[in-house]
Amino acid sequence: MIDGPFFVLVVVGVLGTGLVAGVFYGFSTFVMRGLAALPPAQGVAAMNAINVAAVRPAFMAVFAGSAALSALIAVVTFVVWPDEGKVELLLGSALYLIGSFGLTIAANVPRNDRLARLTPGEPEADGYWPAYVREWTVWNHVRTVASAAASLVYIAALT
Repeated sequence: MIDGPFFVLVVVGVLGTGLVAGVFYGFSTFVMRGLAALPPAQGVAAMNAINVAAVRPAFMAVFAGSAALSALIAVVTFVVWPDEGKVELLLGSALYLIGSFGLTIAANVPRNDRLARLTPGEPEADGYWPAYVREWTVWNHVRTVASAAASLVYIAALT
């Protein structure tokens, strides 16, 4: 059984990955639907404002902190190599690092950057908006599942 400081590390990993899953779930289930219902110029402007607001300490501490913690859990797992839970700990770390953090960098951020370069109300922005919403949301669904799965797999490692 995992115990001591490593137990605490994994519990914090459960909380971090679970919180991120919740944020992503909210975006997938109602935020993006609400933005998509707006006229394109308003949707583009609102999403650009959200993307700026997201890169603040309150969210980034949990999002990037969970990535750092997942990497630390993987490293400690390799060093300690516990009798139980090692597969779950490594899988949870991979799910978050690749499926949430990595996917954000590879799929969502480039779309956010492209959207930020567009002027709300201009034809190019209005034309890109529906594709942005569709593509960004699909990748966000994947991030949601990966983050939630990481949390669940970490929990399984503790049992």
